[in-house]
Amino acid sequence: MVTLFFFWGVALTLGDVLNRHFQAELNVSKSRSGLVQLAMFGAYAVMGIPAGIFLKRFGYKKGILLGLFLYASGAFLFVPAADARSFNFFLLALFILACGLATLETVAHPLAAVLGEESTSDRRINFCQAFNGLGGVIGPAIGSFFILKTSGSDQSDLLAVKNLYLVIGFVILLAGMVFFFVRVPSSLNSHTEDTRDSLPDKNNLRDKRLFSQNHFLFAVIAQFFNVAAQGGTWAYFINYGHEVMQFTDEKAGYFFSLSIAMLMAGRFVGTALMRFITPFHLLAIFALANVVMCLIVAQGAGWVSFAALLSINFFFSIMFPTIFSLGLKNLGKDVQQASSFLVMGVVGGGLFPPLMGLIANHSVTKAYYLPIICYLVVFAFGFFYPRLVERAKV
Repeated sequence: MVTLFFFWGVALTLGDVLNRHFQAELNVSKSRSGLVQLAMFGAYAVMGIPAGIFLKRFGYKKGILLGLFLYASGAFLFVPAADARSFNFFLLALFILACGLATLETVAHPLAAVLGEESTSDRRINFCQAFNGLGGVIGPAIGSFFILKTSGSDQSDLLAVKNLYLVIGFVILLAGMVFFFVRVPSSLNSHTEDTRDSLPDKNNLRDKRLFSQNHFLFAVIAQFFNVAAQGGTWAYFINYGHEVMQFTDEKAGYFFSLSIAMLMAGRFVGTALMRFITPFHLLAIFALANVVMCLIVAQGAGWVSFAALLSINFFFSIMFPTIFSLGLKNLGKDVQQASSFLVMGVVGGGLFPPLMGLIANHSVTKAYYLPIICYLVVFAFGFFYPRLVERAKV
């Protein structure tokens, strides 16, 4: 299970390295390079529901195998895309690869949630997501060393991209062969009968239809804005390092890797804190912290602002898994269907970077005012979460 979270962490953060690389090597603007995130996160909107239907019909193991197959197929398409030096071809390859990521996320989150008691699902998913953070650390480090380091050497720049994704494709195929022989339960619905919950009122809400659950609906909205903030922050991190801090692209890429290390640390710290602070309260606290960080980043005040940019990922760390797990609570047999809709919320990460790019074309610092809106929505979800559950019971 943990390896799945790791694999898509590598792929998502490599996309942000490609964003900057394509600006330099394929002569695309910042706003157009944001289509890299649109291709990747847009795949979540397209694949979310089909992946949920596939999961419900064929089970967890076949869902994992489908996700890995699509992941590898997209990686192998980087070879003809690099040969053609076509930005649009790269977008197609990224879209197919991300369809695999969307499938893996649709499968992995509900599987992690039900592999134990519902009352501890928040900590379990955050623990798994910590290894997604490890993949996120390795992704930009690999990209900086093998891709950004070659910038300016004409044909070798895209050759490095082609070779890297060729290796990734074979690794994912190998993982698929391993999972083919691993015993994965075909279905698990342990939460259908489990009425324990971490909320103050423990009455179950499972007899109501999925879309009458206010906490689930707000979770989908919060996830949309949460990933929108992530996509925008990550997409222009290297630009910020290059333009504001005067780093080389390679050095900025290594700092991006450091910021993802802070995300991984934040998930371990957040998992531990959830033993003492309720998950929805911790979510609200971290969201407010990121509002402050974005305000500091937007000032462009040298190392102070750059330190705040690095810190965003620490406070961002628990948001995706915590919103996911809170949205799935008390849904019983509807967990798999709900998971597909929560995965679709990830499309926010594709829509926001081009919008931030329009501002970043003029000022990359001012572009970081936009994620503040997103973090205020996440704060509202965490702050009002108990009341959302109360309304669902009426």
